[in-house]
Amino acid sequence: MERKQPDQDTIRAAVALACRAPSVHNTQPWRWRIGDRTVHLYADRTRAVPATDPTGADLLLGCGAALHHLRIALAGLGWRAIVHRLPNPAEPDHLAAVEFARHEPTEAEVAMAAAIPRRRTDRRHYSSWDVPRAVSLLLEERAAEEGVVLREVTGSRDRFELAAVIGQAAAWQDANPAYRWELRQWSGGHAGSDGVPAANAPAGVRQHGDLRLREFPGGELVDRLPGEGEEDGAALLVLGTSSDDRLSVLRAGEALSAVLLEATGAGLASCPLSQPFEVVTTRDRFRDEVLDGSLWPQILVRVGWAAFGADPLPPTPRRPVREVVEELQKS
Repeated sequence: MERKQPDQDTIRAAVALACRAPSVHNTQPWRWRIGDRTVHLYADRTRAVPATDPTGADLLLGCGAALHHLRIALAGLGWRAIVHRLPNPAEPDHLAAVEFARHEPTEAEVAMAAAIPRRRTDRRHYSSWDVPRAVSLLLEERAAEEGVVLREVTGSRDRFELAAVIGQAAAWQDANPAYRWELRQWSGGHAGSDGVPAANAPAGVRQHGDLRLREFPGGELVDRLPGEGEEDGAALLVLGTSSDDRLSVLRAGEALSAVLLEATGAGLASCPLSQPFEVVTTRDRFRDEVLDGSLWPQILVRVGWAAFGADPLPPTPRRPVREVVEELQKS
């Protein structure tokens, strides 16, 4: 007889894959409650980084990415996730309730599920090769399936504005002692189950073409510089939403996951960039000057081909599943 519900081993395997999702500073700000017929996703406010993420948007984006990872992991295991987002207005940290139905995974779902353990946040320089147009269109399609708009930042004017807002956001954050403390707490370690390890953070200034990106104290990753005269050819993609409520940010996190997994499946390197939108004034400037006020920018993503000869990156650590999962109390 065909089972109508996945067993507990299947659910926990899917949750373990969901926990491979990216999050700001690898804080992993999620909790899961597992019942007989449902899985529930909660925001874990004890993992918040308020100096870096004063509005809580990064936290929601990370949880949205974990939710999409869960959906894809379940699909790869033969189950469709029936998702009820923000199901309880009286409990704002209850972000999703997930039910299950039997499902025959599509070829795209299998490929994305296989990409989950292979995806890395690659903060190094990329090669000068362009991202193929066919792949760019597919990334747009994956974002649109989540109700989110993906646009590439192109042209000298928009690139100038992006470089300016990144520089302004970095200057504002660097002047904040609480931000610098958070960055030291969450980066440069050599052991542990969270944070950005030294082996995954480039040493020194991160200057990719016209963009100077967030520096992580204690970074030890050797960044192979492009060859003489070779530019970093990364595409810069912005994920935007028509509204800026909590549901929109959660869905943007799901779209982020979809884009990263599709890019990984295509053999591309990728790196989410949240810094320019963590400061209200620089986010507003980007919205007005680059998106013409038509979309709320939620997160940027660098996508490109890893530099020739770049060493494989180790996986960033994750907390044991037992630390982020609890059984749902039966009434």
